[in-house]
Amino acid sequence: MKKWLISFIAIGLCLTVSTVWIYFSNQKVSAQSYVLSNQIFKADFSKAVSKDALEKEAVYLTDKSGNKVKAAYKLTNKGKSIEITGLQKGKYTLYVDEKYRLGKSEYTFEVHEAFPTVKSREELEAYFKLVMGSRENVKQETAEDMAMEAETKSTGSGGYSTTNNQVEGVEEADIVQTNGSHVFAISENNVVVNSIDDGKNMKMENKIRFTDSFYPSQLLLKGKTLLVIGQKNVYHTLDARDSQSRIDPAWESMTSVFLYDISNPKSPKLMREIASEGYMNGVRLNGDILYLVSTVMPRYWMMKENKDTELRPFTYDSKNSQEAVPLDYQQISILPGSLDGNYTVITALDISNPLVNEAQTKSFLGGSQQLYMSTENLYLTSVIYKNREAGTSKKMIWNPGEMDTEVYKFSLQDTSVEFVDSAKLTGTILNQFSMDEHNGYFRTVTTTGNPWDQSNTSENNLFILDKSMEIAGSITGLAKEERIYSARFMGDKAYMVTFRETDPLFVIDVADPNKPKVLGELKIPGFSNYLHPLGENHLIGFGYETTSFVPNGSKEPIIQTEGMKVSLFDVSDFANPKEVDTEIIGGQGTYSPIQYDHHALFQHVEKNLYGFPVAIYDKLEGQEYSSYKQDGAMIYEITPEAGIILKAELLTKENPAQLYEDWESMIQRIIYANDFLYTIALKEMKSYNLNTFKEIGLLSY
Repeated sequence: MKKWLISFIAIGLCLTVSTVWIYFSNQKVSAQSYVLSNQIFKADFSKAVSKDALEKEAVYLTDKSGNKVKAAYKLTNKGKSIEITGLQKGKYTLYVDEKYRLGKSEYTFEVHEAFPTVKSREELEAYFKLVMGSRENVKQETAEDMAMEAETKSTGSGGYSTTNNQVEGVEEADIVQTNGSHVFAISENNVVVNSIDDGKNMKMENKIRFTDSFYPSQLLLKGKTLLVIGQKNVYHTLDARDSQSRIDPAWESMTSVFLYDISNPKSPKLMREIASEGYMNGVRLNGDILYLVSTVMPRYWMMKENKDTELRPFTYDSKNSQEAVPLDYQQISILPGSLDGNYTVITALDISNPLVNEAQTKSFLGGSQQLYMSTENLYLTSVIYKNREAGTSKKMIWNPGEMDTEVYKFSLQDTSVEFVDSAKLTGTILNQFSMDEHNGYFRTVTTTGNPWDQSNTSENNLFILDKSMEIAGSITGLAKEERIYSARFMGDKAYMVTFRETDPLFVIDVADPNKPKVLGELKIPGFSNYLHPLGENHLIGFGYETTSFVPNGSKEPIIQTEGMKVSLFDVSDFANPKEVDTEIIGGQGTYSPIQYDHHALFQHVEKNLYGFPVAIYDKLEGQEYSSYKQDGAMIYEITPEAGIILKAELLTKENPAQLYEDWESMIQRIIYANDFLYTIALKEMKSYNLNTFKEIGLLSY
């Protein structure tokens, strides 16, 4: 045990950045191996130390010379965590006396003045050895727990549509873009360029064709530059590779961006291609700066079989090379608190002059799940899996354990992306709308536990963090036994929808970051997957209607979804939010992309029009279950004064012989340009009069 422990600590000492679990007499300490000089060093203990441990100097620090260090110590989390502030640059060792730990524990870490980067291959190998070790430990704990279980049992305005963006000034990519005269749309692995100067005479002017190795999924449009983003499989031959380490598989998946000059839309010209290894996490356009974020899992497990395994992520830029090349070590850093084992690769490019400007790429060891970006900062999240201690509670076999979230903050200054700080938050974050930045504060809502796990039932929280990612204020324990289905931050207010049997809409005052408070709560049937602001005092909710029934032989009610539900909420009286109007579409099985992709929302603010694609299912007479009825798009006029008014049903005709949607003609997006409305499908586009909604033209491609 002692020999194993010494070697484990040695690895930790040579590693610049990580979070490490160190085991002592069946005890463990989780801590960062580095912090910045302005940060708080935090460590978690598997068992609490007593309150008088600090007074009796049973928990203390020493410097590299072995001298005790004077600093500000604070026990938190009922003695299971410690925070230490006031440390200068240098190496330190944290000691916990054996009297308080059933075996003397120590942990060495470093304080840096600036964010360190990886310096060599040896450091990367040490990190990935720790990753593999930590995952083996997790597997052992999970197996023990399972054994115990067995024993115990945007705003659209102007002359044409714009993408529905979350943050004003930060453009998000979508499958369709328009500049008012042309529509650019993804059609399988092609991009069609359709002229719409006249809605009566639509014409496909070009089709940008890609090889089978590239699959476009998103588009961005900036002036005369069209960006096509998607996944590209880069195949290798042995001679083209630096080593045999990349033989299996013989390809890499890269997130690629093709930049086209569309000064003449009839003849788009490819200017440049940039790519980063991994799968796309997100893409944003902030002014002229493109930010591309991908996630890579390197094949570090191959180190045992091949010592030459390339551990660095690859990037590609047609401006500089014809081959993908690995990043320099100086472009790689290890995020604090991370033993995720995945890379987050961030590439920034000024597209104002795409042929000349250099792309800047940095990679951070620490995977990312959710992404939120303001005009000044980028926030990425990573889930932290926590296995429960043996004997504390039961755990369902399918449940990997409790989950928390690490949030990483990066500052954005043109193409410069710099890590700022991180914070560990209780619970998990649903999506980008569960995050927000306002007046320098980061706000987010999380869910802990599971609504169906009585030993670890769910509850919901709101956290507000300052510029240094320290918690300024919070509310915890909201809506027990429910989870978050949607959220929206609007200035000084936060709105959160949770659900299990009813749909509580919470109105939360976040004007004072240090003292957030719940102002009101509304409980109604159903729930909203997406909340969209309508002025300052109203929200539009898109989700489902629900019903509750108790089956024979049971005392517990079962909740099942019914038709799609559109709700109009009045939140002008913060203490008493109201659902002032609703619209139910179809029956059980009805769905719309708006329920999981906010880009599918059509809006014409001047005309108060809102719409979305929809597939309608319903029960026919004598049927027990719903069946396909028709699909198309719904257009509504929504105002605070008149509520929700149906303006158009752009639906296919009912055909009893048709059992499901026609994927090629099913509407994916709705846009407008001047006096025409357009619906875009995979293989066709239709035009309508924007005032009468009468169909005018059809273009197949």
